[in-house]
Amino acid sequence: MKKIILFITLNFACWINPVKANIQDSIPLGQENKSIVYSFAIKQQIGPAIWRQTKQSFEEANKINADYIIIHMNTYGGLVDAADSIRTIILNSKIPVYVFIDNNAASAGALISIACDSIYMRPGANIGAATVVDQSGKPVPDKFQAYMRSTMRSTAEVHGKDTVITGNDTIIKWFRDPKIAEAMVDPDVFIEGIIDTGKVLTFTTLEAMKYGFCEGQAENIAEVLELAGVNDYEIKKYEVTSLESIIGFLVNPVISGLLIMVIIGGIYFELQTPGVGFPLGAAIVAAILYFAPLYLEGLAENWEIVIFVIGIILIALEVFAIPGFGVAGVSGIILIITGLTLSLVDNVVFTFDKESFALLFRAFFLVMISMFLSLVFSIWLGSKLLSSSVLSFLVLDATQKKEEGFIGVSGEYDNMIGKTGEATTILRPAGKVKIDDDYYDARCQSGYIEKGEKVVVIKFTTSQLYVRKLEE
Repeated sequence: MKKIILFITLNFACWINPVKANIQDSIPLGQENKSIVYSFAIKQQIGPAIWRQTKQSFEEANKINADYIIIHMNTYGGLVDAADSIRTIILNSKIPVYVFIDNNAASAGALISIACDSIYMRPGANIGAATVVDQSGKPVPDKFQAYMRSTMRSTAEVHGKDTVITGNDTIIKWFRDPKIAEAMVDPDVFIEGIIDTGKVLTFTTLEAMKYGFCEGQAENIAEVLELAGVNDYEIKKYEVTSLESIIGFLVNPVISGLLIMVIIGGIYFELQTPGVGFPLGAAIVAAILYFAPLYLEGLAENWEIVIFVIGIILIALEVFAIPGFGVAGVSGIILIITGLTLSLVDNVVFTFDKESFALLFRAFFLVMISMFLSLVFSIWLGSKLLSSSVLSFLVLDATQKKEEGFIGVSGEYDNMIGKTGEATTILRPAGKVKIDDDYYDARCQSGYIEKGEKVVVIKFTTSQLYVRKLEE
C-alpha cells in the first residue's frame, strides 16, 4: 500500500514539476581519485520529514561510495523519536560523519551532533539544552527525561575512552564525557567547574572545544574539511526534490484543513445528487492528497486510512441501502472523524499523557472546524449555485401543463395497488418484480426482499412503485 501511495504522489509531483536528481550519477573524468564528500542539511524542526531526508542521504552516500558525510546543522530541536532514529543511523554508518553547527544544535540537534564522529562549530554557535519539553516549552515528566538522559550518555560513550595511568592513579578520559552529555538534559547534574545544579548545560563554541564536544572552529564547510585534513575532494549535495516540497506543503495544517473541507464537501454534494461524479472525484483526489503525505511522513497508519474508508462505506450504505439514518450513519461519521484525526497524530509512540492529549485535541479541533466550515459552505453553495445566471441552464424551469398534453406517468400504475407478484431480483431496497407477466422497477417499503419471494403493491408515488413482502 505504501508503494502505491508513493507512486501516486510521485506522479502528481512529476506532473507539477519534474523531480530533479539528488546527485550526479557519475564522477567527472579526471576526478576519480578525489574524496567524495556527501553533504545534507538539517535546518528545520527535526521530525519525520528530516528523518526521511536523512535516510535518503545516507542511502545515496553509500550508493556512490562517499568517503565522508557532512551534516550542515542549524536547528532548535524537534521530536525525540525522529532524532533517535537519525542518531542510530549515524552511529551505524561505516562512512565517517561530521557535523557543522552553523548556529544552533539545541535539544534533539545536540543528540544528533554528539552521535557524529566529529563536531565543528561556527564562532557564536551553541550546543546543548536537550531537556525534553512539551509544545508550550515546559519540561515533561521525568520518565521522558530519564530516557533522554540515558540516550545522551550512551551516545557519548560510543566514542570511547582512554585509560591514563599516572603513578598510582588511573584516570578514565572519555572522548566525549557522558556526564557532560547528561548535564545537557538534567539540571540536577553537578560538574565542578562546568555546571552547577539547577541549570541545563549549553556550550558555546570555545567551551565545547575545551571540554571535548567540538573538534574545531570553522566558518564554512570548506574550512571544516580543511580542519579534518580532507584536501582533495568533491562535494555532492542533497537537494530537496519537488516531491519533498509538495509533501511539506500538503502537511501544513492550513492545507490539511482545506483538504478536509473538499473531502466532506464532495461527499455532501455526491449524496445530494447521486451519480454526478465530479463531487465524488474531487473528494477522492482530496483524500489522496490528505492521507498520502501523512502516510509517507509516518503519521498516518494503514488502519487509520482503513477506518476512514469504512466510515465512507457505512454512510453510503445508510443513504442508499438502509432507510432512515441510524447506527450505520452515526458509526460512519464517527469513523471518518477518527480516521482524519488520528492521521494527524504520530501514534507510534503515543502515550496517554497531557502532551499526547493536547496533540490529539488540536488534531480533533482542526478536523471538526474544517468539517463544520465545509458543511456550512456546501449548504450555502448548493443554494446559490443553481440559482446563478451562469448555471441556470442546469435547472429545468419550464412548465409542462397537462392541457398541453404532458402527463407524468401512465395511469395504469394507479390501478396496480393491491396486486401481487414475485421479486425477480433481490430488492435492497430497489429491484425488479414480476406482476401479471410484466416486469416493473420497484422498491420495498422497508428492509429487503429476497429474489423469488411473493410481493404485494402497496402504493405508487413520485413515479416509484412500492411493494412489501406478501405475508402467507
